[in-house]
Amino acid sequence: MKKDFKKWGDKKTGIHNDNVRPFFHEREIWWCSLGENVGFEQDGKGIKFARPVVIFKKFNKEVFWAIPLSTKMKKSKFYVSLSASDNIQRVAIVSQLRLVDSKRLLDKIAMASKDEYQNIQKAVISLCNS
Repeated sequence: MKKDFKKWGDKKTGIHNDNVRPFFHEREIWWCSLGENVGFEQDGKGIKFARPVVIFKKFNKEVFWAIPLSTKMKKSKFYVSLSASDNIQRVAIVSQLRLVDSKRLLDKIAMASKDEYQNIQKAVISLCNS
């Protein structure tokens, strides 16, 4: 599959120059401009290069750890299922956890339940300890 890094570069420049930072919390699910990435890293899709992410850990108003979400249901220690408050079945791809700037956040979609969030936390800790 051919990737359009030039188009993403232009989009990323616009995101960088934007001074808007939305207010966000841990457990929230947002559309996020993740971009066109290398190899097997999760890409965003569409003209905004976006994909849903769960806010895993907020460090401050500028940066947070994001975990990309997918609707392709898989079962392994790298995937944790959740449906959140919008009842769409997804999996959190915990192996793709990454630091993200809040300028990339587009729209809030839903909120993960406390139980689902705790399951994601346990999966991340398990990966770190293996």
